[in-house]
Amino acid sequence: MNYTYSDPTRKEIRQQLRRCATQPEQLLWRYLRGRQTNGLKFRRQHGVGLYILDFYFPELRLAIELDGDSHYSELGAQQDMGRDMFLQKHNIKTVRFTNHEVMTNIEGVLSVIRSYHP
Repeated sequence: MNYTYSDPTRKEIRQQLRRCATQPEQLLWRYLRGRQTNGLKFRRQHGVGLYILDFYFPELRLAIELDGDSHYSELGAQQDMGRDMFLQKHNIKTVRFTNHEVMTNIEGVLSVIRSYHP
């Protein structure tokens, strides 16, 4: 069977990513979990096709991705472009923040995220 969302064969990978979250992911999750941000229900490490999104808001089909150093190489940029194109085909908008932005300007990051909710 072809799974677009949360492929059960990738469940362990998603769980491992949750257990080994980066410091910026942990910080942002503190603000997103439990509908703390404008009552928005986010999912963490949510599978879409072969990709695992850092955070996903299904109501608006909004993916939040945190980019560390690996995203700034040529290969990383190409992979991000492929992921973004795939998500666009599934009507999912991607918003990207750097790890540095999350760690130094969490209120600004949250303000941008809130701006997507009517």
